Amino acid sequence: MIEAHHLTKLFHDRKRGAIRAVDDVSFTCRPGQIYGLLGANGAGKTTTLRLLATLLRPSGGTAAVAGYDTRAAPERVRAHVGFLAASTALYGRLTAREMITYFGQLNGLADAAIAGRIQELAGRLDMAGFLDRRCDKLSTGMMQKTSIARTLVHDPAVMIFDEPTLGLDVMTARAIVRFVRDCRDQGKTVIYSTHVMSEVEKLCDVVGIIHGGRLVAEGTLPQLRERFGEQEMEEIFVKAVGGEAALAAALGA
Repeated sequence: MIEAHHLTKLFHDRKRGAIRAVDDVSFTCRPGQIYGLLGANGAGKTTTLRLLATLLRPSGGTAAVAGYDTRAAPERVRAHVGFLAASTALYGRLTAREMITYFGQLNGLADAAIAGRIQELAGRLDMAGFLDRRCDKLSTGMMQKTSIARTLVHDPAVMIFDEPTLGLDVMTARAIVRFVRDCRDQGKTVIYSTHVMSEVEKLCDVVGIIHGGRLVAEGTLPQLRERFGEQEMEEIFVKAVGGEAALAAALGA
């Protein structure tokens, strides 16, 4: 389970002063559930995920992942989390198999366990055709599948995906969405950050809409439809953040 309570992160800018990238955010994500964190670029999605993955320390509030406090036991949190970050690169001179193996070793897995996980993940992500190709020779979709496999090689109970289909072709994106759904069906706890409305509708059991660092709306899709009087997720999102003017102002800030 993931539990965030009044989570806050401040950054200090010489010109702008204190910036609240995450502002008093609270939510819960349970096993066997996909929690969709929906927001425009700069809304605070990635910062929130980095706080949960212990890549950043919160300025205020608390968070617990798999029963461990992110401040008090960051190493224990990391052992139970797979975090797919949009900005993490692959080492081009390694093959996909070598890249996944390296991360398995970092997580303390034995060679036999790593080999078994590579076989399993390669089958689920359709990677057999490029496992032994160098990462600098892979397509964007192949690289993303390799990133997912190396992130999840240690079979974590909690999975955090930060815009995993960004820039991918339709077929690769569909394969990754299917893989994320399978993780949920296996009882994993999944947070899925995106700004693709159709993915939210297909995948997410609960949706949290973040805007200006604050969680402005939360609920199941039926609950959000009833609250905002709209059927399409895009229209719900625009109403939740305060309308077109507020969204435009935030994007231009």
